[in-house]
Amino acid sequence: MQMERTRPQKLAATIDGLYRTQGDGFETQPVDHLDLGFDGIDGDRHGGTTRRSGAREPWYPRGTKMRNERQLSLLAADELAAAAAELDIAEIRPEWIGGNLLIAGIAHLSWLPPRTILMFAGGVTLRIDGDNGPCRFSGAAIAARYEGRSDVELDFVKAAKHRRGLVAWVEKPGRIAVGETCEARIPEQWIYA
Repeated sequence: MQMERTRPQKLAATIDGLYRTQGDGFETQPVDHLDLGFDGIDGDRHGGTTRRSGAREPWYPRGTKMRNERQLSLLAADELAAAAAELDIAEIRPEWIGGNLLIAGIAHLSWLPPRTILMFAGGVTLRIDGDNGPCRFSGAAIAARYEGRSDVELDFVKAAKHRRGLVAWVEKPGRIAVGETCEARIPEQWIYA
């Protein structure tokens, strides 16, 4: 078996947008800042230190209480634009698909590996759990903006594969603001073959 490792690296980024849910809905609304605790965004639909398992965890009976590693949804404008182009629509806005952070400056954001740490200038740290697989619920939210394009609901799943961003959880709480800089610290990586 051949083993290969890549060295750790650091990448600079900026927060171009912040969003949170208002009430029980899936979609988010733009805000100037987010106050993050160990449970994510207080009162947000995806907040909490635990969550219930769903279709993404077929190894548990649906509804099993488990650690919430999906507190935050991180997106990149260039990846959303690429998915929109593939769907032949004008745009996909972060808030339509429940995004919390719009991050600029990191090419192929959705490909950042698990265990990557985002360290913000103000002291907040987020830990990347992994990529956020696209679903038809997000596709339906997008399709609702484009009359006569019901195909977008299911086609979004294919168009956004490896472009749907990342999910993360709060490792060190605090406040983050639009325009704040952060550094992605990518750990040493390897493939176990």
